[in-house]
Amino acid sequence: MTDNPKQLEHVEIIKTNSDFLRGGITEGLLNPITGALAEDDTQLSKFHGIYQQHDRDSVVPRRKQKLEPLYSFMIRARVPGGICTPAQWLTMNDLAEKYGGGSIRLTTRQAFQLHGVLKKNLKQTIANINQNLMDTIAACGDVNRNVMCTPNPELSKVHQEVYDVAAKISAHLTPQTTAYHEIWLDKQKVVSTEDHEPIYGKTYLPRKFKTVVAIPPTNDVDVYAHDLGFIAIIDQEQLIGFNVSVGGGMGATHGDLSTFPLLAQVMGFCTPEQVCEVAEQVVKIQRDFGCRTNRKHARFKYTIDDRGIDWFKAELNSRLGWELQAEKPFKFTSNGDPFGWHKNHDGSWNLTLFIENGRVIDRDRSPLRSALKQVAQKHVGDFRITANQNLIIGKLSNSEKQQVTDILQSHGINPTQQHSATLLNGMACVALPTCSLAMAEAERYLPSLLAKIEQLQDKHGVKNKAIIIRMTGCPNGCARPYLAELGFVGKGPGKYNMYLGGEFTGKRLNRMYRENIDEATILQELEVIFADYAANGHEGEWFGDFVIRQGYVNEVTHGSQVHLPLEVKS
Repeated sequence: MTDNPKQLEHVEIIKTNSDFLRGGITEGLLNPITGALAEDDTQLSKFHGIYQQHDRDSVVPRRKQKLEPLYSFMIRARVPGGICTPAQWLTMNDLAEKYGGGSIRLTTRQAFQLHGVLKKNLKQTIANINQNLMDTIAACGDVNRNVMCTPNPELSKVHQEVYDVAAKISAHLTPQTTAYHEIWLDKQKVVSTEDHEPIYGKTYLPRKFKTVVAIPPTNDVDVYAHDLGFIAIIDQEQLIGFNVSVGGGMGATHGDLSTFPLLAQVMGFCTPEQVCEVAEQVVKIQRDFGCRTNRKHARFKYTIDDRGIDWFKAELNSRLGWELQAEKPFKFTSNGDPFGWHKNHDGSWNLTLFIENGRVIDRDRSPLRSALKQVAQKHVGDFRITANQNLIIGKLSNSEKQQVTDILQSHGINPTQQHSATLLNGMACVALPTCSLAMAEAERYLPSLLAKIEQLQDKHGVKNKAIIIRMTGCPNGCARPYLAELGFVGKGPGKYNMYLGGEFTGKRLNRMYRENIDEATILQELEVIFADYAANGHEGEWFGDFVIRQGYVNEVTHGSQVHLPLEVKS
C-alpha cells in the first residue's frame, strides 16, 4: 500500500534514494576527517550488518579535548541456525584479536558480534568474514534478519532436516542488491544492469523482521517473541511440517502506551516444501501493509494487531492460492539449554558451555577465547550458538570429546562445572558503554545483581528453583525481557522498571510491577516475594505462575497491559 510521501518517515526517504542501499557509504569510508559515517549512511549501513556506535564512557573527556566522540562500529555476522564450522569460528576469533578488542559476543539471536571496529578496518573485516562463507548483509536493517533454529541436535533425529529448512529460509529472504558486494568485496557492477528486489522492493520493509524455527518440546528460540515462527511437528520421528506463528515482537518505548510487546499467534500448518513460499508471502504482506509513517508503529506485530489475525489469514491464503492446514498439537516444556555433555542419536557428543551474557573473552582466571581457539584449531565437530547466548561444541566422537575436555581443563575451564540455576537463566543485552539506545547498564551489571538475588534465594530456601531473569538497558527488548519471569528494563542510570509474571517456557508476557527503582528497592521487593514463595509456593510451581496466583501482578492477556501502572500490593 502507498503512503503519502509527505508523511513518510525520513528513513523511508533515505531507502528510496539509496540506489538499493548504496547511498554514500563508499565515499564515507574514504573520508579521513571523521571516524563516523554521514547520518543518512549510518541508516543504510545497518542493512550491511553494521551499527555505528561510540564509547559513551569517554564522551566528557574527549569533549574537553575538543575531539569528536570515539566512534567505532559493531559488526554482526549472520549464522543461520546458529551453526558454524571450526574454521569460521577461527575467522571470528582472529578478527576479534585484530579489530574487535579481543572480544567475540554471541547474540540472543544466534549471531556473532564484534564491537569497537574502527571505520578504517570495516572493509577488511567484512571481506574476511565473507571469505570464510559467512556474511553480514541483512544482519541488521529493515529486512528479515538472521534466521534462528534450535541448535541442540540431541533433541531429535530430524534436527538436521529442520536446520536445513532454516537455512533455506535465510537464503530465500536475503536481499538481492549487489551493493553489498560492490562496497565491501570490490565486485564491479555490471553496466546497464539494474538491481531488483523481488521480495522487498525498492524501499524494503517498514522495520526489522525476525524469523525463527523451533523444535518442541524446547522453546529455546522464544518463538512467540518473533515476527514469524515455524514450529516443527514431528510424528514417529518424521518431520511432517510446521505450525506457523506470526506477529510477535518485544520492542516498546518508555512512556508511550501505544507501543508494547506482543506474542505471536499460531495460525496454521504447512509442509516443509511450502515453508519458503509461506515465509515470502508473509514478508510481502508486511512490506505492503506495514506502517511507514511512524517507525514506532511499523513492526509486523502492529500490522497483525491493528487488522486482526482473521484478516491476515485471509490475505495470506489469497496470496498463496491455497490455504494453510489447521495447526497440529505440540507442547513446549522448557526454553533453556542442556548444559554439560550430552549424547546424540548417532552416538556423537555435544558439550554445552555456559557463556555469561554471550561474552567470549580472555579473563584472568578464565582464558575462554584462547581455549575455544585451540579447540577450533583441532577442526573437529562444529560450533553452535544458542539463543540463550551459550555455546555448544557439537558432533564430537569419543576421542574428540576427550581432546576438547583436555584443552578446556588445561585453560582452567571445567566443562562440567555446575552453575546456579539463577546464573544459568540470566540474560542481558550489551547496553552501555557502546549502545546509543541504552539508558542503564545491563551486561556489565547483571552478574553482580544476580549474585545478590541468589543470596536472597538462598536465605529463603528457594535457591534451587530456576527463575528466568533478563535485563536490558532500554525498552527495545534485545534480551527479550518481557518474556522473563523476572525482568528488568533500564530507565536511567542505576534505575530499572521491574517486571513479573512471564511463563517459564516463554508462552506469556510479564507485567510492570515497579517503575524506575534502584538496586536497594529491587532487593527489598524480592526479599518479600521470595519469602512468600518459600512459604506458599506449590510443589513444582514456577515463579512466574506463583506471582500471578498470589496477586503481585495480573496475568497479561495482551501486550498493551504490560506497561500499565500497577497499584502496590498490600
